[in-house]
Amino acid sequence: MAHHQMNKKSTDSPVVLGRVSGLFGVRGWVKIHSHTSPRENILYYKRWNLSLDGKQLEVALSQGHRQSKGIVALIDGFNERTASEQLIGAEISVGRDELKSLKPGEYYWSDLIGCQVINLEGELLGEVEDMIETGANDVMVVKGEGGERLLPFVDPWLVEVELEKKRITVEWEADF
Repeated sequence: MAHHQMNKKSTDSPVVLGRVSGLFGVRGWVKIHSHTSPRENILYYKRWNLSLDGKQLEVALSQGHRQSKGIVALIDGFNERTASEQLIGAEISVGRDELKSLKPGEYYWSDLIGCQVINLEGELLGEVEDMIETGANDVMVVKGEGGERLLPFVDPWLVEVELEKKRITVEWEADF
């Protein structure tokens, strides 16, 4: 099983960039919970694949902008509230080949989630369960045997990210 996944070209897998989290106003705008960092980067992509309850829908982004702490967007063909209601909870993804190439040191959160986190001593601290955007830097939520820890995803604590091994090495004491 694991062997099979390694042969799968990473270009095939869509990258989840966020989800539709609610309605905004009366004209069909929706609130977007964005996993991109910064959050408004999700708006770079003008075509989104929405998936909800096993159904897929390709949509075009009509417009969107940052709204206080979140993102709001208007999706083509969904310009009234009742139409947009059916999109709530949909995952937003784009094909990996559509992603803009990242600068070194930039990562997609969806690629980091599920990575094993080890320290320089080789001790397993746990698995990345979520990422949090704080004002200063991104933070990994790492779930291990001892519960959850929040680790800063930034130098000097971040040593190495090896996505193909799904492994992140950090400078962090296991008992800290």
